[in-house]
Amino acid sequence: MHVTGRSLPQLLTEARRWFEDALLATLKETGATPISPTQVQLFAVLDEQGTTVSELARRMGVARQTAHQAVHGLVAAGLLEQVPDPTSGRQRLIRRTAQGERTHHQASALLERLEEELAGRIGQQAVDALRAALETSWGAPPVL
Repeated sequence: MHVTGRSLPQLLTEARRWFEDALLATLKETGATPISPTQVQLFAVLDEQGTTVSELARRMGVARQTAHQAVHGLVAAGLLEQVPDPTSGRQRLIRRTAQGERTHHQASALLERLEEELAGRIGQQAVDALRAALETSWGAPPVL
């Protein structure tokens, strides 16, 4: 029985938004560089050694132009930089600056605290069950 009548994808989107909203509001309170939800998502899919804009767009599920705009804003804010890709003379890698690393670590710590807050609200058992379900491989998406 579905209590709210909303689909599971809608509920997952709302849950992600809860974390993003809390993270952005908390970062704002600490005086961190303001960033958008799209930029938060970009930070979440960025590899430590750097990632191309095309790969970032694929991981985020957005157009390359959207990823490029998010990167441009984060470069302007001093959180990301573009460097030559050592494996390709034509591509550039996007990676965190020292300030971006500090912000990333701050955000990671805040997300851990938000999980603790969520556990206080819905119970640790529910959070553990949710994590277990999301960490389980669902296999390839089916064609129904």
